[in-house]
Amino acid sequence: MGKYSGLIKDYQYEVRKVLLYTLALNLLVASSKIVYGYMINSIAMFSDGLHSLFDSTSNIIGIVGIWVSSQPPDEKHPYGHRKYETLFTIIIAIMIFSACFQILKKIYLSFTTLHITNVTKASFVIMLITLAVNIFVMVYEKNKGEQLKSEFLIADSMHTKSDIFASIAVISSLIFTKLGYTLADIIIGFVIAILIALTGFKILKQSSDILVDTTCINKEVIKDVVNKIPDVKGCCDIRSRGHENAVYIDLCVLVDKDISMERAHLIADKVEKAIKENIPSVIDIVVHLEPFCPKNTEK
Repeated sequence: MGKYSGLIKDYQYEVRKVLLYTLALNLLVASSKIVYGYMINSIAMFSDGLHSLFDSTSNIIGIVGIWVSSQPPDEKHPYGHRKYETLFTIIIAIMIFSACFQILKKIYLSFTTLHITNVTKASFVIMLITLAVNIFVMVYEKNKGEQLKSEFLIADSMHTKSDIFASIAVISSLIFTKLGYTLADIIIGFVIAILIALTGFKILKQSSDILVDTTCINKEVIKDVVNKIPDVKGCCDIRSRGHENAVYIDLCVLVDKDISMERAHLIADKVEKAIKENIPSVIDIVVHLEPFCPKNTEK
């Protein structure tokens, strides 16, 4: 048990270290775009900076999630503290929608007042440097995710791709603006505002699914695992909740009505062990044992 606990702590430390590195780089990228985008009056560059800033929230969520998950259950929180992470993500989603509103407001004002973007050589240099940093972050996080077998790091590295494509779009808008097509800056800013809104909606949807205990594991996957265990006659009333890194399951397992209580308890232990081995994200299982009758049907 001590060795296993040590491995978990090492894993948490390594993942947290990667997230802190990428968070620092993402914040540097975001602040560069926001500050210089504001200085040259570029809606596209400013919006891309906010997009990068809220991409950094995934790093913060990961860091907070790892810290929260390390807190043991207590008397007032017998199921642990993981839903605090969910509440935190909802607050972030609200902040994202607020930023999106500010961008759309800025776009509206650009149509009602004179909008001039002062494209300079420095703006291209900043965008190219931040693009290179984003590419580095994506590759670094993906490699570390594969090395540590962390689904979160791999998924977060894929999420960084949106920043790369957005940066390329901003560079294009700066080129077109320099050539005299001033609407390019506004159009790209609007597109990025939509991307930000979609990010907020995705976070809000995932958080809501966790809060309302949406099923997170296919019942058939659990049935396939349980029905392979000797002396198990079937299973039913399977329920799962939580999120991809912390799943809670309860189910009914059908056993021979004539077996001893001790034997039934051993079967329940085997069911719990088999599910956790095949579905590593499961952290708690409640097994209800019921006598098997030929007329019983799967539910």
